[in-house]
Amino acid sequence: MKIISKNLKLLTVFLLVIGLTGCSDDDDAPILTTTTVVDVALANNLTSLAAALTATGLVDDLQGTGPFTVFAPDNDAFTALLNDTGLDLDNLSTAEEALVRNILLNHVIIGSAIPSTDLVTAGSGYTNTMATGPNGANLSLYFTTANGVVLNGGAEVIDADNTATNGIVHIVDEVIGLPTIATFATTNDALSTLVSALAYADTGDPTVQPSYIDVVSDANAGPFTVFAPTNTAFGDVLTELNLSGFGEGTGELNAETTDAVLLMHIVSGNIQSTGLPNGAVPTLGGEITADNTAFTLTDANGRVSNIVTSLVDIQSMNGVVHVIDKVILTPPQ
Repeated sequence: MKIISKNLKLLTVFLLVIGLTGCSDDDDAPILTTTTVVDVALANNLTSLAAALTATGLVDDLQGTGPFTVFAPDNDAFTALLNDTGLDLDNLSTAEEALVRNILLNHVIIGSAIPSTDLVTAGSGYTNTMATGPNGANLSLYFTTANGVVLNGGAEVIDADNTATNGIVHIVDEVIGLPTIATFATTNDALSTLVSALAYADTGDPTVQPSYIDVVSDANAGPFTVFAPTNTAFGDVLTELNLSGFGEGTGELNAETTDAVLLMHIVSGNIQSTGLPNGAVPTLGGEITADNTAFTLTDANGRVSNIVTSLVDIQSMNGVVHVIDKVILTPPQ
């Protein structure tokens, strides 16, 4: 990757001025040395990350108080990104600079320095990064630890727990792209049946065009609010309706009905949990009723779905996901 020499010289100046003297005027006063997350990045030869931070004006931000948790892509990861996108850090347009800045911020958690042991103890979960999506909402980051620490289903931590005075740096092997609804649906195993339902609805004549999978994968679509049923919720509704699964045969949930049911779970706009109304909610498939105190959704059949309070506000570039424990059905015919 081409790196502007003047940017590196500027960055070097930043990094050289890291000594802070104590309050005493005595010659023997101890010298307190700060090592920021930017310093740690350079100490690990992450020159491509340093160049990107300089090109987007983020060096000062990450030399701040923090604390920060930084998932820092290695040089090969940045080379792959630039090759795939055609971006040139030396010649970024205003829009490209804003994009790269948001991508970089999607690797940063502010407010705590999270060691890898805490992630492993948690097992899996969501946290928010400094990147923003619709309405300025902070994007979510999904981590799993069953096979190493993996972020949004792709980037893996390959060198953990590089500590700084203002945070901690975990080196990763991929640039973490800006997530879509599809990112979070496909990376969380508890939502795999939802993904299957979206794909099966696309085999028919879906009313969401060009297709469910294409729309939820498009960072520029929407934004949408998706009430996402868990695998258990789908299993329960199949039992409730005496159906064996997705299919066009007798006793199966066909593509047309699957399409109609899915529309009941999608609302236009990016509605986070704090903005959930108390009353009627117009989904793309019909009206449901929300209770923003009990955190429930009631369909036209009187069936109540609970919003899982620990799995709300999963924010992506094209919308927000709230996980629910019961499938919402279409109004009775």
